[in-house]
Amino acid sequence: MRTLREVKCGETARVVKVSGEGAVKRRIMDMGIVKGVEIFVHKVAPLGDPIEVTVRGYELSLRKADAGRIEVE
Repeated sequence: MRTLREVKCGETARVVKVSGEGAVKRRIMDMGIVKGVEIFVHKVAPLGDPIEVTVRGYELSLRKADAGRIEVE
């Protein structure tokens, strides 16, 4: 499986699993990133952090560490 961190700019991916424990996982899921949702990657900063995505109709910026916890297909 690949993670959201590996998705290139301009691609869409579907969430398969959110890894992590406790507060970190809960925070990601509270942002609307749950199993089955589609995420479109808009931009990636020059050094790769943060990543700007569209999820459920709104734009969101994620850190590389958080994007690495989201498995996609």
